[in-house]
Amino acid sequence: MFAPADYELRPLTADDEPLLWEMLYQALSPPDAEAPARDIVQRPEYARFVEGWGRPADCGYVAHDKNERTLLGAVWLRTPVEGEPGEDPAELAFAVREGHRKHGIGASLLTQMVRANPRFSAVLLHVGAHSPAVRLFERFGFEIASQEARSVVMRRAI
Repeated sequence: MFAPADYELRPLTADDEPLLWEMLYQALSPPDAEAPARDIVQRPEYARFVEGWGRPADCGYVAHDKNERTLLGAVWLRTPVEGEPGEDPAELAFAVREGHRKHGIGASLLTQMVRANPRFSAVLLHVGAHSPAVRLFERFGFEIASQEARSVVMRRAI
């Protein structure tokens, strides 16, 4: 079990795109089912979360084991590119590696994201309404504003 003293968080940089591809794969790998082929992350609907990471509005954090520097999890936010149509909320990608879940790492990552972005008031999550990620966001004052089969828009008053 990990305690906060066993891992550290740091901001993501443009150089972290390779680790985000791995975290995206982790996010797409269901815990109780066969893992998908690794090239699933190259599908356009998923690749857009990582491809070209490091745009000015991109932000996020990564958690590493302090001793071995093992990648434990990441949270990252992509806001729509200026000039793109619509007023869509920022899309959040979030993953904690299997075997490290339910140890507070995800809550630490999200806490850091919210503290660093106090005006963060809306997020689009590509999860079901009953996902643990939704419950975690609710702990931070977010509420479900709308939902579809596999996505939830959550908002909070700021």
